Amino acid sequence: MKATLRQCRPSAQAEVRDVGAGSPAVGAVGQHGGMTPAPVQLVVGEEELLVERAVQEVIAQVRADDPDAELRRFRTAELAAADLAESMSPSLFAEGRVIVLQNAQDAGKELATAIVEQAARPGEGIVLVVVHSGGARNKAMVDALRKSGAKVTNCAKLTRHEERSDFVRAEVRRLGGRIEPAAIGVLLEAVGSDLRELAAATSQLVADTGARIDESAVRRYYRGRAESSGFAVADKVVVGDQAGALEALRWSQLLGVPSVLVADALADALRTLAKVGSAGRGDPNRLAGTLGMPPWKIRKAQREVRAWRPEALAVAYAAAAEVNADVKGVAADAGYALERAVIRICAARNSS
Repeated sequence: MKATLRQCRPSAQAEVRDVGAGSPAVGAVGQHGGMTPAPVQLVVGEEELLVERAVQEVIAQVRADDPDAELRRFRTAELAAADLAESMSPSLFAEGRVIVLQNAQDAGKELATAIVEQAARPGEGIVLVVVHSGGARNKAMVDALRKSGAKVTNCAKLTRHEERSDFVRAEVRRLGGRIEPAAIGVLLEAVGSDLRELAAATSQLVADTGARIDESAVRRYYRGRAESSGFAVADKVVVGDQAGALEALRWSQLLGVPSVLVADALADALRTLAKVGSAGRGDPNRLAGTLGMPPWKIRKAQREVRAWRPEALAVAYAAAAEVNADVKGVAADAGYALERAVIRICAARNSS
C-alpha cells in the first residue's frame, strides 16, 4: 500500500470508499448515501486542505440523510465545558446536528475531559467532529477518543516529493483526467508544494486541457513560473544548452527568483546525475526506493548521464558547490556568479 494511502484515511471500523484514487487529498471516506456516519469523528493532522476536506466529508454524509442538519463550529480555546454540554444535548425532535471542535489541542484540562465524556454518549442525531493537529498537546484526549471507538482520519503533512506527486495524480484522476509522470514534475516545479495551489492548478488544467495532461500542456499554462524556476535553468544546463540556460536564468532573475534557489537547483540536478550514474542502468521502479526519488526522475537522469564523463561531472559538481557559496555571500555579484557557473557546467558537459 502506498504511503499516501496511510496519510488520510479513516480507521477500518466503517465501510469506506476511495474517492481520490488513494489520495490523501480526498481520502478514503464513508459513503454519502445509505450509511449513517459514526457519531464521533477524530480528524488528526496538520495538512489544512486535507483536514478541511475530511470535515466537509462528514458534513456531507450527515446532510445526505438530513439536509436540514445544523452545523456548529467552535474553537476549543474559546469554548467552555458547559457550552459543549449544551451543544451536545439532544433536541426535542432529535434534529440532526454536526458539532466541529477546531484546534482540539488547545483545549484546557476541564474541556478535554468534557470532550471525552461527551463523546462517550453523544445524543441521537448528533455527530461530533474533533479536529486535532496531531502534536503532543492533549494527546491523552486523542488516545481516549481512539479507544472509545471514534472514527479516525489521519491528515499528516505531505513532506515527500512522492507524496505530492501522488496527490496531483489522484486529484487529476478524481476529476476524470490523466496526467503523464513528467508533467507532474513540471507542475510541482511551477506551482510549488502548497496543496491548495496544487489542487487549484490541477483543477484548472483538467478543465482547460481535457482528459489528458502532458508536459507541454503544463509548461504552456504555467510558462511564466515553470520556465523561470531554478529547475528550468538546471534542466538546460545538464543537457549542455548554454544559450537556453542563460535565457532561463535571466528570466528567473527578472521575475525575482532568489539566486539561492537557482544554485540549489543546479546542485540538485548534478547530485541526481551522480547518484543515478553510480547506481547503473537498473530498473527505475526498483531503484526508486534505494535512491529516494521517483522513477520518472531516475529515468530522465539515466538518459542525461550517458552524455557525461565522470571527470566532467566532477568539474561540474565543483562549480555547483562554488556557486552555492557565492550566492550565499562569498561573491559580490550573485547574478554574475550564476552566469559563470552555468557557462562552466555547460562547458564541462559539452567536453564529454
